[in-house]
Amino acid sequence: MTSLPESSWPSVDLEQVDWRPAVPRELLTRAQRARYRGPYSAALVAPIADRTPLLTPELHGLVNDASTLITRFDAELGAELAPFATVLLRSEAAASSQIENLSSGAKQIALAELGSREKRNATEIVGNVAAMRAALALVDNLDAEAIVAMHRALMSHHAPEIAGRWRTEAVWIGGSSIGPHDADYIAPQATHVPGLIDDLIDFTQRTDLPALAQIALTHAQFETIHPFPDGNGRTGRALLQAMLMSLGLTRNVTVPVSAGLLTDTDGYFRALDSYRGGDVVPIVEAVARAAQAAVVNGSRLIADLRAIRGDWDSRVNLRSDARARELMEVLLRQPVIDSASAAQALGMSASNAARAIRPLVEAGILTEFTGYRRNRMWCATDITEALDEFARRALRKAQ
Repeated sequence: MTSLPESSWPSVDLEQVDWRPAVPRELLTRAQRARYRGPYSAALVAPIADRTPLLTPELHGLVNDASTLITRFDAELGAELAPFATVLLRSEAAASSQIENLSSGAKQIALAELGSREKRNATEIVGNVAAMRAALALVDNLDAEAIVAMHRALMSHHAPEIAGRWRTEAVWIGGSSIGPHDADYIAPQATHVPGLIDDLIDFTQRTDLPALAQIALTHAQFETIHPFPDGNGRTGRALLQAMLMSLGLTRNVTVPVSAGLLTDTDGYFRALDSYRGGDVVPIVEAVARAAQAAVVNGSRLIADLRAIRGDWDSRVNLRSDARARELMEVLLRQPVIDSASAAQALGMSASNAARAIRPLVEAGILTEFTGYRRNRMWCATDITEALDEFARRALRKAQ
């Protein structure tokens, strides 16, 4: 592919679109009928496959520094991959969901992974875990169908009617659900979506751009297209993770970039707005700085988990081959268990799993929290507290 000379990035233009309200006119107030009538201005998004961004030397330096941190973090954990890959992937999914104001504690997320549907937010976060897994499974074939598969994994449980389908109607950000006329951003018409996604895929296959900058711009263009009725932000950040791996910045683990974005979500959204105005610098800078923050926070989480594991060893006296010791490793990635999930993880019967659970309860590593005589469940609170503290750190503004 031959790219154009470095130039300013195309800004989003506008086109007038006739409005066909979904809410019956008689259900609206007079003021609402006056506000939400007539044509509206939807985004007219330019293709980017042949565009090359103009990056300042300072931004090149930031991108290179962040990329080096990512690859070093990934390489250092490669030698002891399990269970940290699972923990970091789940942490990224939870942080990405929290950007959309979907938050839940680590214990509730773990329960949802075992099938609980008691907390909707936790269930949606588990859907995001599935989307991240789908994204990473498709890194060798990132195309339009791969993006659809990510969205299907994200939405299939709580919104199956839209899961894995390009939108056919208008979508907008901000304003009212009644109509788009006072929205902060109105995405391009649905008829433009397939062509814009094909162009985006062509851009992802470029080999002449700094990888992290290419990833940031892909993410911003995806969010500008907004190809689905819902779940665009979470799908776009799953795509970001897939590109980190497909472009070789990661090989072993998920770097929780969304946790880095959480340190300044307002700045992240402003950067997306700037991108739509033709300025690529803020979003590239936001993703690079988020990656740096993610490595720092992720490294601290891993250090906390290692310390917990060492403390557990000092609290129990087990043979090196004891199944309870194997269960400790399981708890690092799966901090809530019942007899069935423990048995499955250890490859044994439920009765034998109960014998592995008992010494960990006696040592205070596992706490039974249902109070039931049957269908009992246990939580490794040291782990859930470490995960919750990781989430709290992500919410703190960088100084």
